[in-house]
Amino acid sequence: MNVHQNFGHQSPCRPSASRRSFLSDVGMGFTGLALGSMLFRDGVVRADDGVSAGTSVGMAHQQPKAKSVIWIFLVGGMSQMESFDPKPALNKYAGMSVDETPFKSILDSPYLKKNLREFIPGLHHPHPKLYPMQIGHRRRGESGLDISDWWPHLGDVIDDVALVRSMWTTDNNHGAQLQFHTGRHALEGQFPTIGSWVHYGLGSLNDDLPSFCVIGTPIADCCGGLGAHGANYLGPEHSGIQLNVDPTSPLPFATPGADVFQEEQRSQFELLGRLNQLSATEYPEDPALRARIKSYELAFRMQSALPNVIDFAAETQNTQAMYGLTQDSTRTFGQQCLVARRLVESGVRFVQLFHGSNGGAGAWDAHGGLKSNHSTLCGQVDQPIAALLKDLKQRGLLEETLVVIGTEFGRTPGFQNSDGRDHHPYGFSVALAGGGVKGGIAHGATDEIGFHAVEDRHYVTDLHATVLHQLGLESRRLEVPGRKRLELDHGTPIHAIL
Repeated sequence: MNVHQNFGHQSPCRPSASRRSFLSDVGMGFTGLALGSMLFRDGVVRADDGVSAGTSVGMAHQQPKAKSVIWIFLVGGMSQMESFDPKPALNKYAGMSVDETPFKSILDSPYLKKNLREFIPGLHHPHPKLYPMQIGHRRRGESGLDISDWWPHLGDVIDDVALVRSMWTTDNNHGAQLQFHTGRHALEGQFPTIGSWVHYGLGSLNDDLPSFCVIGTPIADCCGGLGAHGANYLGPEHSGIQLNVDPTSPLPFATPGADVFQEEQRSQFELLGRLNQLSATEYPEDPALRARIKSYELAFRMQSALPNVIDFAAETQNTQAMYGLTQDSTRTFGQQCLVARRLVESGVRFVQLFHGSNGGAGAWDAHGGLKSNHSTLCGQVDQPIAALLKDLKQRGLLEETLVVIGTEFGRTPGFQNSDGRDHHPYGFSVALAGGGVKGGIAHGATDEIGFHAVEDRHYVTDLHATVLHQLGLESRRLEVPGRKRLELDHGTPIHAIL
């Protein structure tokens, strides 16, 4: 073939071939797609070259402050007043109805219904009889941030943490887990998640590992399921890839078996690659086919790369003890946090950690027995999360790694049953550290009993916008043709903590 004639000039007997067709012709082998992906990420192939809507932009829009994100999600709804937003007034007025306190206007606030979209009308309500805090609290660090005594290890590193105490959402049932990741109410269906937008926008820093990894058990089908790390219309290649924290089997169903030689498997992948590329030339816009080709290539490379990343033997005993690997209560989540550090250290862009998935609403859903529930769960995550921040900092990685600790909503200031709290979307807290975020500050506020976010209110997509901003991405420039997004989808970066 005369490349110059067919690619660069119009022929009288056939139209000029597109760049995509040309790359398909010369790149039909196993490495063709990977090469195209790397060229695109490096800016050799640009968006105006006819790249399909599902292809990653591959370049930051502005100077980034961070390279990677570790997104920790506590499934079920952690209480804000027993974690990052203590409320002494709950103890002072415990057992009293809100109407009997100076805060009775809270129940007349327009926020009570204005932003609420109930999945099941009337199922969850404010519970006006106030329930006291179930744990003490104190100011910690040089910054003096007030957090609960269930987070002593995080308290030791609180000067590296920014607390946002004024989050709100619109779903008062556990579809809020999906909403926290996509920005859309569960009644509207599934949409791309924050991790998939990062993957779509930036691609990978390591061609042997996924850009978007998922660790721990994802949320249950009742609350969004795989949609909480899915890519929806961006295409399946931008969805998160689930990993096991097990060096002998880190990627489920990916190993060929002990009786298959690597050379034999390579030949199988090359044949699959050629067959898939033949189809890809005929159906270049098929997102499932595009994702399948990428998954075969990546899976082959991951077989040798992943076991080395998920290998605790490479860590010192001191590091393993710091993460809590020597204790039963913290071992599982400590291993996951340690793997998260090793993944971002190896170039993974977005690591999503789930804690508390239990096949239903989530372990943090403390409708009863809150004291026992939260003391146990905080004990599982507090030391590993603090260790993650310390470890990243001492390795010089914290400034380029943004760590987010979130949950779908908070808990009611009032009693539910005799010793629990109900769902509460009107005001709750998240924590961030690293990645250009100011440490030792609290931004926003709820009222005196932790009911409404009243100062510097932030819907969940403001958190998304903050993550994208620190990675050098502008949400509005990630628009996909034919998929008009709402203003609510984009959010606004929380500049006060940056």
